Amino acid sequence: MRFSIICFLALIYPASNVYAIENILVKGLFKNTAIVNIDGKRRVLKVGKTSPEGAKLIMANSEKAIIEIDGAKETYRLGRHISTSFKAAPNKASISIAPTKNGMYMVNGSINDFTVKFLVDTGATLIAMSESHAKRLGIEYKLTGHVGKANTASGTAKAWYVVLKKIKVGPLLLRDVDAAIIQGTHPTTPLLGNSFLNRVQMVRNGKIMVLRTR
Repeated sequence: MRFSIICFLALIYPASNVYAIENILVKGLFKNTAIVNIDGKRRVLKVGKTSPEGAKLIMANSEKAIIEIDGAKETYRLGRHISTSFKAAPNKASISIAPTKNGMYMVNGSINDFTVKFLVDTGATLIAMSESHAKRLGIEYKLTGHVGKANTASGTAKAWYVVLKKIKVGPLLLRDVDAAIIQGTHPTTPLLGNSFLNRVQMVRNGKIMVLRTR
């Protein structure tokens, strides 16, 4: 009879798998290892292992780590502070991007309501585009931008640093995004850099890149 009652209660009150982690701070990144603070507790995570709080390390190298919490995978970089409950967020907007034959991630979007095609570039600090693209989009970069230099594949080039009012990628919309306008005709495709990517969640599902709101 006691066994029957326990089974009955288990059916009525199933165990929850949602972990209540509030904060993760990445302190060190190495091959297959990440040193993190989870809600103030220092943990050394190894690939495939799960911490007492429920954080499982999927992969790690010197640049980033992918950690899974309750089935949700997130990408973390050194020193980046994450504050989240890791609970279900069914209303989050997201877009899935498949690689091209060359392994590049291209996605349609808009800058200040003008349609553009972006190349997702996690190595670019900012959204970046050539002068020709900026002129087509009506960006008054010479009037509003701060002059500086940018490192490109061809070397150092003159650049104007501006703030773009509105960037949209699929259903994802961000306002006041930092960008660089590079002198000349390169890059030939506007780069969707980290001034946008760091403000959204970016995860990998196999070869598919998923961007979603925080």
